[in-house]
Amino acid sequence: MDEGSDSRFRNIFKKLFGNNDHQIEEHILEAKADGELESHEVSMLLNVLGLDQKLVEEIMVPRTDMVCADSTSTVKDVAEIIFSQGAHSRIPIFQDNKDHIFGVVHAKDLLEPLLNGQLDRLVVDFLRPAFFVADNKPLDEVLAYFKREKLHMAIVQDEYGGTSGMVTMEDVLEEIVGEISDEYDEQRPDEIQDFPDGTFVVSGRAPLEDVNRKFGLDLESEEVDSIGGYLAAMAGRIPEQGSIYTFSGWRFTIMEADERQIWTIKVEPLGQM
Repeated sequence: MDEGSDSRFRNIFKKLFGNNDHQIEEHILEAKADGELESHEVSMLLNVLGLDQKLVEEIMVPRTDMVCADSTSTVKDVAEIIFSQGAHSRIPIFQDNKDHIFGVVHAKDLLEPLLNGQLDRLVVDFLRPAFFVADNKPLDEVLAYFKREKLHMAIVQDEYGGTSGMVTMEDVLEEIVGEISDEYDEQRPDEIQDFPDGTFVVSGRAPLEDVNRKFGLDLESEEVDSIGGYLAAMAGRIPEQGSIYTFSGWRFTIMEADERQIWTIKVEPLGQM
């Protein structure tokens, strides 16, 4: 993979200040102290230097939050998804389930059939190729890949070839410049969502420490750091949908899981049926 300008930037700094990232950071901070750099400039420079230390799985939109459409969807179906769900302008199209994404539909490609009243045409007529990256790919390589291939979105795959999520150019750039929002952005769901009836829906990726803090638990593991990983390790396998586990007055029910991981869990007080 060709190096992008961010990688060249790192190489220039290393030639000037040595190969030690810590030394480079010190020079940047010294420049700030001397008034040569503003705080926001320092933040961006340090973020660029750290791109090779962060993996795509840390910033991707997880599979459960991906807005997709299946291969039988019509132009009208996908237009409604984009309008009602605040989705990206590029919608992944899958066959059977999200592990089999075979193309992407761009919103602007739907304008002509919409204007011509062709609402029932299948979106597969307008497919563009889907691009894929591994979930353990460093962000500097992902950014270089996006720039070289002139891409704005890629599907993230795990080691088994299944879909872990999706990542966009905007997601990567936000790691450098901070949150980029517009009036159409919708906030991603919290990893622990509260409901008025006293129940909760928890992402399988929610850190154990957050789950412990929320529910007054003391779950610990040296092997995993997420609640989904904890339940799978405890069961010795990926539990099936509907499997129930109890901890100190709380019932954990698997809501969504596949052969690779737990995606969502319902949590409710034991006394509540």
